[in-house]
Amino acid sequence: MRAYERLLKYIQFDTASDERSETCPSTPGQLVLAKALADEMTAMGLTDVRVDGNGYVYGALPANCEGRPVIGLISHMDTVDCVPVLPMRPSLIENYDGGPVTLANGDVLDPAKFPEVANAKGKTLIVTDGNTLLGADDKAGIAEILTAMEALIAHPERKHGRVMVGFTPDEEIGRGADRFDIPGFGADLAYTVDGGRVGSIEYENFNAATAVVTVHGVSVHPGDAKGRMVNASLVAMEFNALLPPVERPEHTEGYEGFYHLIDMQGDVETAKLTYIIRDHDRARFEARKAEIARIAAFLDARYGAGTVEADVRDSYANMRKLIEPHIHIIRRAEAAYRAVGVEPFAEPIRGGTDGATLSYKGLPCPNLATGGMNFHGRFECIAVEDMDTMADMLAALVCAE
Repeated sequence: MRAYERLLKYIQFDTASDERSETCPSTPGQLVLAKALADEMTAMGLTDVRVDGNGYVYGALPANCEGRPVIGLISHMDTVDCVPVLPMRPSLIENYDGGPVTLANGDVLDPAKFPEVANAKGKTLIVTDGNTLLGADDKAGIAEILTAMEALIAHPERKHGRVMVGFTPDEEIGRGADRFDIPGFGADLAYTVDGGRVGSIEYENFNAATAVVTVHGVSVHPGDAKGRMVNASLVAMEFNALLPPVERPEHTEGYEGFYHLIDMQGDVETAKLTYIIRDHDRARFEARKAEIARIAAFLDARYGAGTVEADVRDSYANMRKLIEPHIHIIRRAEAAYRAVGVEPFAEPIRGGTDGATLSYKGLPCPNLATGGMNFHGRFECIAVEDMDTMADMLAALVCAE
């Protein structure tokens, strides 16, 4: 089975994670997919397949050659919940001409706005109908891993050490690696398969935190409000206005960090703002968190003690300093790309990855491409041929001496 065929099957599962949930996995659909993946892995011949009590899926491809490291391949099962997941109605555009694509709902996937799509010219492009995301983040990674494993099982002459496969829940809400069984996984090194452009190797990610700013106002009849009312929603708006507008995601790129308002709720009496804070540089990251606290303290003093409070919590950290001492892991990935005719390149992740948390827990784990584009939106897409390339690359990766 080709990787894209698996993807088309997996995206029919509703696996959007839910940050408000306290369960693991956070949504029942992830467990449904986990069990389906475990059945598929067992049927294809992987061993030691299990789904643990938290919805993590594990399996192994036994070694057929001694003296090789145990390599792990990891992807996540969940998708974001900010865009509808179902009904999933993808389309395949054969021999894509590199121009605008009119989706089934009339929206246009335009390379003028999404220039990376033009790189799929001449390939078969998988797109949504414009009403949902595609779910290639990260079901494409799952599909490519299992396709690589199937190919190696079919060709035992290709020599490799033991390969561990792991699929995680709740990566999109920052919990994907929290309960990952590193000792049970038993890998010497690992890779997440959760990136974009084919050829990319990512081992620098954002330092990340979440800030929840809560404003407590005073509600008074508007006819008697002078000198008494404190409108929590207006104070929240003032808080947001004190953050630099140019340091938002829509105005940043590369190594530039940001403050990103992801949710706002409020009325006169209570308002809440939720931000994610990101920066590759640790000192600038700490300064960003301090700025949130400083603005909260300023407004709290202005409107009265107890008016504004900020709860800032770290999510994950930049893994670069943990990967660089194990640079052979990167060299192995570079060689695997070149083995399938792709020139590799390193780029920073403008986001997070399970690999960062796993690296900090002792399992070095950079991130590799899937070929997907425009993740987390209705214009998400991926090329069939890029998925084939990544499946071949993963097979070459674990077979490298």
